[in-house]
Amino acid sequence: MRYRIVLKYDGAPFCGWQIQPSDPSVQQTLEQALSTLLGVQTPVTGAGRTDTGVNASSYVAHFDTEAPVADCADLRYRLNAILPEAVAVEAVEPAPAEFHARFDATRREYLYFLHRRKDPFVGRYSYLYTYPGLDFEKMNRAAEALLGRHDFSCFEKTGTDTRTSVCTVFDARWERYTPDLQILSGAETHSEDYWVFRIAADRFLRNMVRAVVGTLLEIGRGKRSPESLAEIVGPVLAEGENGSPVPASRRPLAGESVPGHALFLSRVEYD
Repeated sequence: MRYRIVLKYDGAPFCGWQIQPSDPSVQQTLEQALSTLLGVQTPVTGAGRTDTGVNASSYVAHFDTEAPVADCADLRYRLNAILPEAVAVEAVEPAPAEFHARFDATRREYLYFLHRRKDPFVGRYSYLYTYPGLDFEKMNRAAEALLGRHDFSCFEKTGTDTRTSVCTVFDARWERYTPDLQILSGAETHSEDYWVFRIAADRFLRNMVRAVVGTLLEIGRGKRSPESLAEIVGPVLAEGENGSPVPASRRPLAGESVPGHALFLSRVEYD
């Protein structure tokens, strides 16, 4: 029997989703909890990797059992009772035998939170960026170059072993938002001080979103032109096309990566 599990997690205590030899991961933590409750070693397959410190507000995974789970709601309850505070299971439900949390996902969405003035209520999950005169209109104009199917190797972490750097981006834009905890500060909300970058694609490369945000911030500061983003996002080429291989690394063309604590995997969609 295959089961789909939806969870959320604070990435701070973990080295990311994927199991690592020596550091704690979300995958390892969830597998240990399931194995304890089901009485048998239970591997878990996730929708994709998240980097060290990166959060997820809606993450999807699947696991298999030989015997059916008697009560999914009860399993969810017991999982939350033994999982650490940083991980919460939202749902456990039966899934078709052919369902695959990673390969069946058609759209993934990330959010990156940014605040422009010091605020102790959002700092844990938002990036404080106080550089004056940041131009969000220019950044949104530049972000339009991300839309569509492109080679995004300029944003991929150096040394990553991936089959392809081609992704299709469906949405990429900066929006104002109002923090939920702003009411606790007793001050007026200044929407121009709180921003979130929303990006959705069929797949993402390692470190891609953080490098995209870092590059857009350089554009907003005037260190790059809005048109420069279109120049570094590569066309989709077959390896060896025109008699020359695709460059091994184009990462130096883009800006520096921003910190991971403000990044959230917010949605995974399936057909």
